[in-house]
Amino acid sequence: MVVLLAFAGGFYVGARGSGPTAQASASGPQAEAAPAAAAAKPATASTPKTKPLPPVARLLHGPPALAGRLSAPIAAASAIVVDADTGQVLWTKNAHTRRPIASTTKIMTALLAMRVLKPKTLVRVDPSVTRVPLVREGLRANEIVPSWKLFDAMLLYSGNDDALALAIAAGGTRRAFLKEMNAEAKRLHLRDTHFTSPSGVIDKGNYSTAYDLAALARYALRNPRFAKIVRTKVVHVKWAAPTYSKIYINNNSLLKTYPGANGVKTGFTHKAGWCLVSSATRHGRTLIAVVLNSGDMYKDSKKLLDLGFRNPA
Repeated sequence: MVVLLAFAGGFYVGARGSGPTAQASASGPQAEAAPAAAAAKPATASTPKTKPLPPVARLLHGPPALAGRLSAPIAAASAIVVDADTGQVLWTKNAHTRRPIASTTKIMTALLAMRVLKPKTLVRVDPSVTRVPLVREGLRANEIVPSWKLFDAMLLYSGNDDALALAIAAGGTRRAFLKEMNAEAKRLHLRDTHFTSPSGVIDKGNYSTAYDLAALARYALRNPRFAKIVRTKVVHVKWAAPTYSKIYINNNSLLKTYPGANGVKTGFTHKAGWCLVSSATRHGRTLIAVVLNSGDMYKDSKKLLDLGFRNPA
């Protein structure tokens, strides 16, 4: 039921003369991007790697500045709220406890893939992408898709097939991209983070903490391309027959219910529970909140963001 609700809430495909399937025809993206395809080779396993970047300074710092000031309890097993502008930690709950993080994994996938794939870079979908577990958009083997569509689908609808397609296109192979993900976690001082999946669909060995995810989100939001996508509520995408069009609806309902909300990523598996990395900006100040394994991730996130905005650090 959860999968069906997520599918219905996050992704809609309009098709003329066909059933309500999430699959696009193999000729769709090729037809739409035909002029570019003639001049640009689709990104495949031969895509060159980027050079490693130097280590960065720690992204978060200090003891919780607002410890003891939250009156209402938080249902989440782990939680944190930080000042995105300064990196100051404001409030925490089991923030360094390692937990499965579901699709919040895709923050790292997007961050790394964007370094290699420009918005109009053509990606040839590896056949293995079609076999990734749900939830998936329905990409077809060997179809050619501009990367911007894959990024939108991955970060709004949270397609696991989109994540794998981007990982293979950017890293050459799934294994190589995972190696880069873990190397980047080390470079960013995410000491309690490890990835075994570019999508988060696999819980075993794929974990992080509320603290590390807040740090990762702070770093990712420095990328204007990433920040623009995660604050987008809905995207209408043209597609060829028989699909004609797709609509990607952002799974993050906080964008519609919390004034100033502008990101970042939802996640759910049965083992991870409901997870949310959120951000909001008010009066020029941006906060990031993370809740993991929450019975009510939106209520928890609003409490944390409200706490931060009521008490300037």
